[in-house]
Amino acid sequence: MLEAINLTKRYEDGELALDGLTFKVEPGEIFCMFGANGAGKTTTINLLLGFIPPTSGSALIEGVDVAKDPLGAKRHVSFVSENVMLYGNFTAIQNLDYFSKLAGKRNLAKKDYAEVLDRVGLQKEAFDRRVKNFSKGMRQKLGIAIAVVKDAPNVLLDEPTSGLDPQSGREFLEILVQMRDKGKSVFMSTHDIFRAKLIADRIGFMRKGKLVMMKTVQDLAHEDLTDLYIQYMEEQPAQAAAPSGI
Repeated sequence: MLEAINLTKRYEDGELALDGLTFKVEPGEIFCMFGANGAGKTTTINLLLGFIPPTSGSALIEGVDVAKDPLGAKRHVSFVSENVMLYGNFTAIQNLDYFSKLAGKRNLAKKDYAEVLDRVGLQKEAFDRRVKNFSKGMRQKLGIAIAVVKDAPNVLLDEPTSGLDPQSGREFLEILVQMRDKGKSVFMSTHDIFRAKLIADRIGFMRKGKLVMMKTVQDLAHEDLTDLYIQYMEEQPAQAAAPSGI
């Protein structure tokens, strides 16, 4: 389970990046967060990962306070960023082997890695190629494979479909649904409204560090999500003071 409780972040220059954010992602749930650049989505992820400290409030992973026990919290989460950081001189298999062992998975063989890489849609001829020659989409697939191998109960994703072609994007959504069906909590920051609506259980909109809307996908079944997003980004609706679903 992922949880933010009155999470606030004010940077040294005075910018209020996150303002009292509260939400919970339950096991077996996909929660997609939308917002313009600078709305606070990436700050939220950085706080949940312990990359930066909160000004106030708490970020919890499986009940572990990230600020108090960052290493303990990270054992329970996998992360895929928009720009996946990999070792360029390693092959795809070598990167997967390194990061899986770093996560404590020491009983996997090359055939296990090959199965995961095939599952995320990386072409077989790339398995033993150095990653420095990979396209962005190929790097993204490898990052997703690393998250799959770690098999943590919680998954954080920051623009994970960036650089993926339509087929790869569809395969990625199928992987997320499989993760949810296995009881994992999935939090995804994205601009990809169409794909998110296909898989999300709940959707939230952020604006200037605040969560201004949170609804289930059933609540949004007859809504045009693009029009709704534009509405919430342009002005602060009256209902924003108490977003539904929290």
